[in-house]
This record gives sequence, C-alpha cells and structure tokens, in this order.
Amino acid sequence: MGLLSLGTPLSWDQARELAQEVRDHGIEQFLHIWDNTKDRKRDQLLWGDEIEYMLISLDHQGRRARLSQRGHELLSLLQVEETESLERASRTGEKIELEALWRPEFGRYMIEGTPGHPYNSTVNDLVNVEANMKRRREIVAQLMNENEIILSVGSYPALGSGDFFDPPHKANGPFSRSMFLPDEVINPHPRFRTLAGNIRERRGAKVAINMPIFHDLNTPRPFVDPTIPYTRDLFPEDKEAREGAALPDHIYMDAMGFGMGCCCLQITLQAPNVDQARRLYDQLATVGAVMMSLSASSPVFRGYLADVDCRWNVISAAVDDRTREERGLEKLSKDRFVIPKSRYGTIDTFLGSSDGHFKPEYNDLELVYDKDIHQHLANNGIDDLMAKHVSHLFIRDPLVIFKELLEQDDSVSADHFENLQSTNWQNVRFKPPPPNSPIGWRVEFRPLEVQVTDFENAAFSVFTVLLARAILAFGDLNLYIPVTKMDINMERAHSRDAVLREKFFFRRNIYADDSSSEAGDGEAEEDQVAEMSANEIINGSPAFVGLIPIVEMYLDTVALSESVRRKIDSYIAFIRGRADGSLMTAAAWIRNFVRSHADYAFDSVVSAEINYDLVVALDDIAHGRRLAPELVGEGNAR
Repeated sequence: MGLLSLGTPLSWDQARELAQEVRDHGIEQFLHIWDNTKDRKRDQLLWGDEIEYMLISLDHQGRRARLSQRGHELLSLLQVEETESLERASRTGEKIELEALWRPEFGRYMIEGTPGHPYNSTVNDLVNVEANMKRRREIVAQLMNENEIILSVGSYPALGSGDFFDPPHKANGPFSRSMFLPDEVINPHPRFRTLAGNIRERRGAKVAINMPIFHDLNTPRPFVDPTIPYTRDLFPEDKEAREGAALPDHIYMDAMGFGMGCCCLQITLQAPNVDQARRLYDQLATVGAVMMSLSASSPVFRGYLADVDCRWNVISAAVDDRTREERGLEKLSKDRFVIPKSRYGTIDTFLGSSDGHFKPEYNDLELVYDKDIHQHLANNGIDDLMAKHVSHLFIRDPLVIFKELLEQDDSVSADHFENLQSTNWQNVRFKPPPPNSPIGWRVEFRPLEVQVTDFENAAFSVFTVLLARAILAFGDLNLYIPVTKMDINMERAHSRDAVLREKFFFRRNIYADDSSSEAGDGEAEEDQVAEMSANEIINGSPAFVGLIPIVEMYLDTVALSESVRRKIDSYIAFIRGRADGSLMTAAAWIRNFVRSHADYAFDSVVSAEINYDLVVALDDIAHGRRLAPELVGEGNAR
C-alpha cells in the first residue's frame, strides 16, 4: 500500500452523498492521464515486490505467540530515514538511495516492505532480489524487542482466537463490531477504521466469512463452533451469527480484519508502453490461479484447520460491501446494479492489445458496467475494451473520502480515480502512470501467497518476472482462456492441496503461429482450452510445452554469467518442485505440523500451544535454524 493521505474521513452517510461526484472527477482524472501518457514509449522494464510481515510477541515461558500492537510503532521508526531523506532531497536536489521502503497495512501488527527503488531491467539484476529481501528482515530486526519476531505467512493461525493479541483488548469496537477482533488490531490511520466501518454500513450488515472446516478424525459432524458468542447483545449486528450468518461445518469470521489482516506477496511490473501493459495484464491474469496453488500458505483460520489452503476467498468475503439488492437477494430499488462479485476477485474483462490474440468470446462474462461512463469515455477517444474496464471499476462506490481532498485539479491529480481503482482488488491490476511522474504503465500481479523464507519469495518473484519478460519477448505466445474459466480456476486453486489434486483450465496450444493453435473450420474456440494439472501447466507434458520451458527458452536468448544462471536455475528448480509435488507448499507443511503435534487431538483445533510451536518453527525455518528441505529444497535453507 502506498503513502496514505491524512485528513478527516467522512462518515458513510456523508460519503454516500458524494459518491457520484467522486466518480465523475475520477473519470476526468483518468482521461487527463490517458491523454498525457498514452503515447509514451520505451519505458524500462523496471519492477518491484511487496512483502507483508506480521510482528509477533513470544512468551516462551507460557508458550504463547501473540500478534503485537507494536507493529505500527516499528513502522513509524522505519519510515524516519525515508522522511528525512525526502526532506533533504527537496532542499539539496540529491538523489535518494534507500535500501527499503516501509508502508502501513490494515493490521496494526503488519508491516509492508518493498525495495528502496525499483529493480533494474536486466536479467542479471534478478540475483539481487533475495539479498534485498533478507536485508529488509535485518532492518526490522534491529528495532525489535528481544521477544519479538517478524513472520511472513498468509494467515496468522490464531487471529481472532482466544489470547492472540499483545496487549490484549476486548472485541467490542464500534468500527468492526466483531465478536472476535478488537478494533485495536486495525492500523490507527483514519483510513483503515473508516474503511472497516463503511464496508459494514454500506452492506447493511457485518461481512460473513465462512471457510469450510477440515474434518479430521475427531471433528464433530456437523461442526458447530462452540467459541461463537451467539448470545452476545452488544451491537445490532450480533444477531446475525445466530440467524444464519455462521454456517455449520465452517469457520465463521465477521470482520474485514480477517481478510485484510492476511499477508501477501505482490509484484508490480512496468511495461514499455500502454499496449504492452495491456498484453501483460491479460496474459498474466490467466496464470494467477495455478501460481496461487503453488504458493498456498494459509490453512488455518481463527484457531481451526480449514479445508482450504489459501486466503483469497477470505479476503473476498471480508471486503464484500455489496448490499442485499446488489447481491441479487432483493429487487433493485435503491441501488444501481446487481453485482455478481465482491470488490476482491478475478478480473471480469480482458483489455486486449495489438498482439492480435484477443477475441470477443474470451470476455464471456456478462459484464456489469456504467453505461453512461462508458459512453463518456468512448466520446473522449477511449477504445471499447478499455472503456468497459474503467466503467466496470466505477460501478462501485468510493469507500473512504477525506474532506480535505474533495476539491482537486483533475488535470494534475489522480486521487479520485485511485479512490475507486485501489479498492477494486483483482488478481491483476492495470495501473496508469501517476500524473507528472516518470513512472510508466504498470501491471500488478496479486494472487501469490507470501512465503516463509526469503528464498521462496525471491523464487516466486523472479519466476513471475521472467514469465512476464517471456510474454513480452515472444509475441506469438497466446495464453487467453475465457474469463469464466479463470473464475473456476481460482475457486479450484483455493482448495486443499490444489496444486496436486486439482485441474485448471488452460490453453492447449499457446503459439499463435502453430497451425493447430487457432480454431478453424468449425472448431470452437472453447476446444482450445483443456483441463491440466499444475504440473502439466508449469513443467509441461507430451501435449503441452509448459511455462518453465518457455522461461528457459527466454533465458537462452539472454547473455548471462554462469553464476547468475545457476542462481536463477535454483529458483526455477524450486518452482518445478512445487508443481510436481516433490516440494510441499507452506500450507501443506503447516497442516502436517499441526496434525503431527503431540498436543493435537485430531479435532481441527489449533491450540495456543500448537500455535506457539508452529510460529517458532516457521521463524526457525525463515532464519535457517531449522532445515526444511521438504519445503524449500536442498541447500535453500534461507
């Protein structure tokens, strides 16, 4: 998350009245950006990663691991150098050289770290990624207390369960109104609490997150969670759990913090121009599900083993602000649209590019978009696919409006545009250049789960970047599948052991100049799509080339030193192992750890003691004190 604006957030009642004004100005801001930057070319292929960490306080004597409220305090200290450097640069004009940048996230215990500047465009620079990630951990560690650690894992197993927060607070806050999470877990910046409160108020109810329980040998059938305080009567929404929001055989969660309190690994890539950014957006969207299955690291929620391995659907439900009318549960009267998805999900429409591979039938989802905005964009020279993309994003309401930022010069500001753009959380995000900035057209790749070690995070980052470079270098590559098939893929990727057990829709023939790759003589386009395992998609098969061989073909076109190629090959070998099952996902490793723990009663319950031992073990793996070759491979301890 970028630098946050300071100001006075409006209440939902106030923000709702100004929603159309913000949308109108947001569209004008987009048009100014488009007119000013649509023709810029030859931007470097710069990129960067974002890793989110959790600060955890350990009580070794009591065998307790708790999320620490001091995460926000550490973040303030980490940002001092950046603030001072920016002030100095404004006075002297000197170039800023920082090792890392630090940004807030939703959780007060969370810290987001990025490289201090984008990585360079050469393949040789990819070997610097892991070192920078390690350095970020070292920088945070210098500020931590002796009993604190930072952990990179998708979901904190005990979030919302018992004594999970340091210092402890009661779950009685007015913003989330959660039965499990105190508002104190939310970052104190006014944006975040307002976001949580406004999602609840706009929806007309608390969010209802239900992840299927992992039925172990002694798990009750049906499973009815005994920790839900069904009789609580503190807020009007308390009745929702007992009236059906909490489903049997599921882990029930009732607040935005359960989703936005998860951690992730995200990668942003700058393209040479807008057309190449559109190509990257479309092609990378199709590989998101299989990459998520390889990176799965979230099998425990609110102290229970879940029958899922990823956090994706948890976050999707956690920010689902749609009203009953928008969800199709009531006839439209006050609202404008029936909206099939949460704000957090897979993309609903491709953008197309000049590569000639896009076909209208790939956009097979009945797209909901604002037709007035679409027409206005078209009247101002925006092509149909881009106009539909933007007008689809703008069917949503802005969730947080700062009073001080209402009046803007649309020719030099993007705040209103970004208000809507940044709260559409999709598996890939198309990012126009900021006004008056050297930054170009970018694509953010969002489905990856964060990994335990810096080696793993570097491997996923480097592989994603190499795949993106191959997509740009080999213009005949065509990975398009229908949008609705991507939705199915993401659901499948979310399930337990998906990387081994599931099949994903993928394009059979991905070379545009292959005579068999395009539908012809009555052959339906849908026949170009087949169901494949993650192993087949990543490593290839007799019938499919595989993504790793494509990356290796690209690498063969680049002059690399032996040491650089060896390092990159170690990352590729790791990805290969995750796909073929010779290396476990973090989710599988965590599930096995819990189920083999001496205190585990095979009842799906992850006790405080098990959680403590798990957190310590993961920290030991992250720092090389505990070898886990089954997770990271031989010789890749850190």
